[in-house]
Amino acid sequence: MLRRLNDALPGLVLGIVIYGIVVELVGVWFVEDKLRYSTGLLIGIGVAIGLAINIAQVIRDAVEIYGADGSRNRLIMKSVLRYLVVVVVFFVMMKFNLGNMVMAFIGVLGLKVSAYLQPFAHKVILKLQGRGDNSLEENCNESDL
Repeated sequence: MLRRLNDALPGLVLGIVIYGIVVELVGVWFVEDKLRYSTGLLIGIGVAIGLAINIAQVIRDAVEIYGADGSRNRLIMKSVLRYLVVVVVFFVMMKFNLGNMVMAFIGVLGLKVSAYLQPFAHKVILKLQGRGDNSLEENCNESDL
């Protein structure tokens, strides 16, 4: 389903989830309120995944409706709505004391971390599958002999 929106989206979501697991496993040992730490991080990771899916949808819509009347305004509104949802989620967290707000923010930053690490992770996956750049160069060198 995610690949239908964007080829990079499944890797991006997987990166966000892995980031969340690493932050949870490393940080939970150093805090007193483990439940609020974990729930705040879980909410932040959920918001980051939602943002990634929404961004992919906005990009798809931008490509499909490029040039249509009012398409620019619709895309801007979708982007503004995305950040408004983040503010509302943070406000609800604060109002009902649902989790650690700092950890929720760190969870949302998982989107950025995953986006920056995705090209590197893609290269590593290709090398593990034997389809990396080095294997192509080795095949070319062997055929030249």
